[in-house]
Amino acid sequence: MDRLRPRPRLVFTGFTDSEVEKMEKFLVESKEELLSKEFCQKIAKSFNISAGRSGKPIVKWTEVQSWFKSRQQDNPSKRIASSTSVPKSVSVLPEAFPPAEHESSQRPRAGGKVSDLSEMEFEARSSKDGAWYDVEMFLAHRFVSSGEAEVRVRFVGFGAEEDEWVNVKTAVRERSVPLEHSDCHRLKVGDLVLCFQERRDQAIYYDSHIVEIQRRMHDIRGCRCLFLIRYNHDNTEERVRLRRLCTRPTF
Repeated sequence: MDRLRPRPRLVFTGFTDSEVEKMEKFLVESKEELLSKEFCQKIAKSFNISAGRSGKPIVKWTEVQSWFKSRQQDNPSKRIASSTSVPKSVSVLPEAFPPAEHESSQRPRAGGKVSDLSEMEFEARSSKDGAWYDVEMFLAHRFVSSGEAEVRVRFVGFGAEEDEWVNVKTAVRERSVPLEHSDCHRLKVGDLVLCFQERRDQAIYYDSHIVEIQRRMHDIRGCRCLFLIRYNHDNTEERVRLRRLCTRPTF
């Protein structure tokens, strides 16, 4: 049972005056490749963690790149250098950079490269029922009195009235992956899985752990094994088939 796979869309409504001033400075003083992905990503990150953008929509690196492209077209005599490294004299990111939204988003998968955050899919845990839902878009971010970051999310299939502020470190993560029949042998007792809980009045995803596995011969229908799982939110147990389980991307 596959889950909906929407692309996350980060809403952007405009740069602040301070951000425009900084980019104008880069445009005039920098001899680096202003249109490079890496350079624009660093600028976007520096904007997003600044106090001036708290509570405002998140800036995408592509918006920064588009701004530079537009300014270049407005002033074609301005030559942009071809170097791809960030100048040592320019401090794009502050020294005290907060932890990544979640570690898996910065860790390369086996045999692969680090994913582009703008192309990744996310899920967030609702404070209303403790279940995980696919994120349609991130609307804004803020820092609470404890110093921790929160983001306001819109869930797939829900309207603005269901938007929530959630903790970045504990309630936002890269989207879990539905398991294929061939993944069955990789599961073991104690593994964290996301289980699709079907009830008469709801059908949602909860974190759970595998308690026991009954291995069975696979047939033309695929995996026939049974997994006894224990839901983390209420410690209840249930036997389920593989098709109701998802796992973390680093599995």
